[in-house]
Amino acid sequence: MPASSLPVQVMLGLYLGLLTGIVPALVAWTLGFAFKYFTGVSIPGFGVVVLSLAIAGVNGGLLALNDQSIRDAANGTALLIAIIVVLMISLYAHAKGDAMGAALPKRITLKSLTERTLSTDVVDLANGRGQVHVTVVGGVAGVEGYPALPAELRESVRTFAEDFPADLPLRELEGAVAERLRSEFDLADVTVRLDERGRATVSAAPPLAGVSKRVPEGKRAVSVSALLPTGLAHGDEVTVVPTAGDPVTGTVVAATTDGSKPDKKPAATDGGTDAAAPAAPGVADDRGGDGRLTVAVDRAAATALLGAGVRRVVVRSRGTRREFELLSLLRRAGKRFRRLSVAPGGPLDGHSLRSVAVRDEYGVAVLAVRDDGRWRLAPDGDVTPEAGADMILVGTRDALDRFAREVAA
Repeated sequence: MPASSLPVQVMLGLYLGLLTGIVPALVAWTLGFAFKYFTGVSIPGFGVVVLSLAIAGVNGGLLALNDQSIRDAANGTALLIAIIVVLMISLYAHAKGDAMGAALPKRITLKSLTERTLSTDVVDLANGRGQVHVTVVGGVAGVEGYPALPAELRESVRTFAEDFPADLPLRELEGAVAERLRSEFDLADVTVRLDERGRATVSAAPPLAGVSKRVPEGKRAVSVSALLPTGLAHGDEVTVVPTAGDPVTGTVVAATTDGSKPDKKPAATDGGTDAAAPAAPGVADDRGGDGRLTVAVDRAAATALLGAGVRRVVVRSRGTRREFELLSLLRRAGKRFRRLSVAPGGPLDGHSLRSVAVRDEYGVAVLAVRDDGRWRLAPDGDVTPEAGADMILVGTRDALDRFAREVAA
């Protein structure tokens, strides 16, 4: 096959392009990575083309001086293909360097390198949302300085299992699990340690008080026997319909489906004192059924319930709590809430939110400002808080810490 044939020219062009394109590609990658990482600016593609052609020209010129066949005018097609190959390799290398410069963290610390993460094997991507199933392993340890956990409560904590968002950092996920355990079992203190497979090692302290701390001031807790709905828990609003008299509305303090008979006598306790009512975990059995219900009601209603049986218990709807959904979304995005006061003589004392540029300068958003004894929600930029004024802010932990140091009291 003649050396001037098209297939030979194509093969020669590819060979020359790969041979002379290595150095331009390496330079293009280095410059793309360095500019993007240190300055955040991408080198224009035209600049990469010019630089690559210049470097390839030096390489190609040296190569042509050593090879007579390359200097032959019949190799014009091969040279054109070589130039195209060099440019393609250089542009590709520049794009990869630019992408790596943008993705690499600007600050790499020993803490970030040693930070624990969840294993991808335990993340469930069903419904498009990453979830991790957290379970308690081993025995539940006690907390020094607190009484030991009762056997029944210890077993309930040990069998705890729940799904949590997998996109949370492992430290925040441990906090979320601890908060769920604290609220569900009313624990006085709890610490959680998670491994990379979502297995939790738990240390917990029992509640410091029972029913008494859940009874609002001025109310009385009355325990009655009734047929309880499935999943009834403390904090629910219910209407107790007695066999005689008017219905009574109150707040559930405790509920257990322990098989109590309706003919048992009810008991009552004053709010603020230790109750004689059953020390229930606060959640009715998942199956529902006959049990004991402790409800906080007015004093007059408590007297009426003590002298009458219970016909039925009706749970009142409290609607959808969108505020809790909002809090959950913000926490998953790494945001936190904090209440701070304006420091006397600080940047915000006597100056409007717009003039200080709180959001742009400090990276926090002011959700509410307490002005003249009342809260103003979603304040506009013209609001001018004085020294000592309270504010509710949202932002990252670092931004809130900086705002607290420089602006707040």
